[in-house]
Amino acid sequence: MAKTKTTKKPKAGAAELDSTFFLKLVLYVIIGAQWLRFTTASGSQVPLPIGLFIGILFVQHDHFRIDRKIEMAVLLVAMMIGFYGQVGVFVNL
Repeated sequence: MAKTKTTKKPKAGAAELDSTFFLKLVLYVIIGAQWLRFTTASGSQVPLPIGLFIGILFVQHDHFRIDRKIEMAVLLVAMMIGFYGQVGVFVNL
């Protein structure tokens, strides 16, 4: 008897689409750039990177764990852009 070769088909949904990955990166940039800044009566500011904390939670619960390092790097770059770009919520105390 001749043996027939069977080819394994990749699972549907095992790979992430490029458009989905790009959308996730855009969302990480938007979320990572968010800061919460408290301004006291004396004029000093206390900035908190709330977008970074929320973004880390999203990265930890991501289904595809292959790109975690890339997503964390995007969050850190977005955090710096948001700090110097004055993006986020301002609260005067």
